Amino acid sequence: MHASPDPLQALPAQIKAWGQALGFADIGISDVNLSAYESGYFSWLNQGFHGEMHYLETHGTKRTRPAELVPGTLRVISARMNYFDHSAQDALQQLHHPQGAYLSRYALGKDYHKLLRKRLEQLAQTIQAHFPELQYRAFCDSAPVLEQALAHKAGLGFIGKNSLLIHPRAGSWFFLGELYINLPIPVDAQPHKQGCGPCSACLQECPTQAILPNNQIDARRCISYLTIEYDGVIDEALRPLMGNRIYGCDDCQLVCPWNHFSSPTEEPAFQHRSPLDRAELLPLFAWDESTFLSFFTGSPIRRIGYAKWCRNLAIAIGNQALHPSTLSPKQKQLSLEALAQKLGKISEMVDVHILWAQQQLQAAPQPLHALASIPIEVTPPNPFFAKRYYLPRQKSACTSRQSRSALAVTSDQISNLESR
Repeated sequence: MHASPDPLQALPAQIKAWGQALGFADIGISDVNLSAYESGYFSWLNQGFHGEMHYLETHGTKRTRPAELVPGTLRVISARMNYFDHSAQDALQQLHHPQGAYLSRYALGKDYHKLLRKRLEQLAQTIQAHFPELQYRAFCDSAPVLEQALAHKAGLGFIGKNSLLIHPRAGSWFFLGELYINLPIPVDAQPHKQGCGPCSACLQECPTQAILPNNQIDARRCISYLTIEYDGVIDEALRPLMGNRIYGCDDCQLVCPWNHFSSPTEEPAFQHRSPLDRAELLPLFAWDESTFLSFFTGSPIRRIGYAKWCRNLAIAIGNQALHPSTLSPKQKQLSLEALAQKLGKISEMVDVHILWAQQQLQAAPQPLHALASIPIEVTPPNPFFAKRYYLPRQKSACTSRQSRSALAVTSDQISNLESR
């Protein structure tokens, strides 16, 4: 007499199908043993690489031991959702336009936190309809969760040299979210092996050299940290390196060969909101606080606040001086007038950066190493330091055979791409 099959054994396949129906690009399942990642995380903290993100210290081992955060957790469902919007202004052209404002591609659409948590809640409710004993909590950058380690264990990719999760068939232009659950369902197979090989494009291209060995970041130098998380006066030595990046930074992703295989988002909420994809610095700097708050309702950018928004823009306006060939006398004068109008109106912290920007524009041109020598009107532009860019390919009708061929890409092929 045969024993009845355990319904939990078939649940992972069902979860993945339900997840795809909810718009997730991929779903993976892991256990909760993160001991292989714990010492590296606390070593990173102990060296102060987290800067002033003190919230990373406050929960102890709850971040690395899921069952301490949510008692009874036995498995973690990790999900990813693509966000790169192909309909937006070309990221490379915007990045290489000194009078343009570059915002990280993830922030061009609606805030992902609520959207992913809502979809994860829907996934959990679907599971609960079949397994009423399910207990769960959904997360998306909302609690002490070591999301990249969990996603790595769940088979959603490997942790790249730039510290981002990279999927061999999907690059890194995606968000992550998690469901902590109490059901002992089967976990996914062995995680992906580290796939960067000898490639060092992200280390070369990082504007502030914030990428450390062992797949870690010195947040204190990272432009994403400086423009989003950091509340204070930005080190004067780092300001010229920030260029026109006013919210986040994508350089390490733009030169990653694996992102040649990324797919654009299919989520309408992540479509760009004009004019963020092609915005100019001075019109954005002219916004008052009410315009800033109103425009960014429902956007992740709103949380940095008006003062940091103006600080970041002031630095970018000053950095126009790094490209004297593109800075006309009229543009220079308009920039100085805009800076003068904001001086003394927001905060002392912002004033420090406005005064610095004025000094940059009024001083004799001082090109910053290779940055000012790069032609602006280049199609496509060249990276500042690495060999080439790798944007996601436009989605097109392709045969299943072509799709399957992408699954076999190896780190050797990535090395070949880099050598071209």
